[in-house]
Amino acid sequence: MKKISILLLFITILSSGTFTSCTKEKNNTPEASSSPKADAIDPGEGPGNAVLTVTGSGLGQITRIVFDKGNVPVTFNPNFNTDKAIVFRVPDTANGGPQHIVFTNSIGKEFSIPFSVIALATISDVSNYNFTQGTEITITGNNLGDVSKVVLSGTNTEATIVSKSKKSLVISMPAATVNSAKLDITNASGTITTSQEFVNMDNAYAIFTEGYMNGFDNGSWGPAGIATDVSKSGSKSFKATYAKGNWWANGLANWWPGMSYSPEYKYLSFWVKGGSQTYTLYITGDSRAGGYGNSDQSAPITVPANVWTYFKIPLSSLDLWSKGPVLKQLGWWIKGPDPQDETFYFDDVILIK
Repeated sequence: MKKISILLLFITILSSGTFTSCTKEKNNTPEASSSPKADAIDPGEGPGNAVLTVTGSGLGQITRIVFDKGNVPVTFNPNFNTDKAIVFRVPDTANGGPQHIVFTNSIGKEFSIPFSVIALATISDVSNYNFTQGTEITITGNNLGDVSKVVLSGTNTEATIVSKSKKSLVISMPAATVNSAKLDITNASGTITTSQEFVNMDNAYAIFTEGYMNGFDNGSWGPAGIATDVSKSGSKSFKATYAKGNWWANGLANWWPGMSYSPEYKYLSFWVKGGSQTYTLYITGDSRAGGYGNSDQSAPITVPANVWTYFKIPLSSLDLWSKGPVLKQLGWWIKGPDPQDETFYFDDVILIK
């Protein structure tokens, strides 16, 4: 009952945000003790921003709280500190795993209590979704500094950790037999599975990677070809220039024998680096219902300016073989562009199983 009463007191304080003394003259500030003692912490583990209540005796006038794994300080409100309890939050920068929370009062006396921070890895971005053996991928997020293992989800195939920090993890991808896989990332707090899925290029159908592949070549209306100064993967990309106001369709062609339909392929994927401003491009193909050219607007993509953007589009939505079993042209057309000539770069144009 004592613990519940203390917790209810601080919940009231937290919700109101203020504390008012009964009388102006009375000072209820607890004194610092020469023998402070923490008896319990509730809960005994938690993630960043979790509210913790430490109870004990002689807990008044706490001036400093630190999570000792990495010496991460806590910002706290001294109004939530009595002789018998203190309430504070786990800092969102706390390192994961078992550790001690160290308290110091105003006369320099220290005491501590064990606690386990749940700091599972979180992923906000990846440098690439495509890999072959040895491809280095940079993973950006949080709680990555104590990652101990990265595995292709659903397999025992492990990636090599090249470097790691709190916010960044670099891995070297392994040889693999899977077509694509998410990653299981393990740190001191446990294992998470990424929402991002990574594609094994060795099992994909390549249209353009480090050059024209599988019989494809430049099939553009305007100036286009292989660029060696800009690329997303490797050292080459497909560079396509669209002249102002021309509504060109630029892309790739395999005039003979073409690319036959196969139900094992499920996605069209590619990277594209945008022009000087955000534009809409339209995917076009000779065996789509609208044919190849600059009239079919049924497959638009939004391409941000001056950055690489990844696209993975279900083939079921594109109907690339709507008019027949063989595709010979695949490209991207633009309305205009109206302001000026624009250049786009395409890389890793593939079909994914």
